Amino acid sequence: MDLTKLFAFSAALAEDAGAGTTATTATTAEAGALSMVSAFLPMVLIVVVFYFLLIRPQRKKDKKVKDMLAALKVNDRITTIGGIHGTIVGIKDDNVTIAVGADKVKLVFARWAIRSVDEVSIENDSEQLV
Repeated sequence: MDLTKLFAFSAALAEDAGAGTTATTATTAEAGALSMVSAFLPMVLIVVVFYFLLIRPQRKKDKKVKDMLAALKVNDRITTIGGIHGTIVGIKDDNVTIAVGADKVKLVFARWAIRSVDEVSIENDSEQLV
């Protein structure tokens, strides 16, 4: 075998290897980008799941409570967070005065201390709300 043919053959192999290395480098870069996306995808999915399972329902609940507290009016039957049932007799700024019991004892509460507005249905006119 001739020495020049051997050098030409080795040069051709080196060129092919260099071209293959460039293609391999491009494939490696694509694989690196793909692995980076696949690494962040689970974290993005966790954030989305937390938003729909925890954050969004809590915001809806907070908005509902805020609307309920803003809509309070005199003669509404309410329940406080302490479990006291009464009827609103006065509202002033952030304070609510309620009448409790048969003696109509007046108690003053902060507006935020009201848990719910009770739906009252009177079935009998002789029945007295306590």
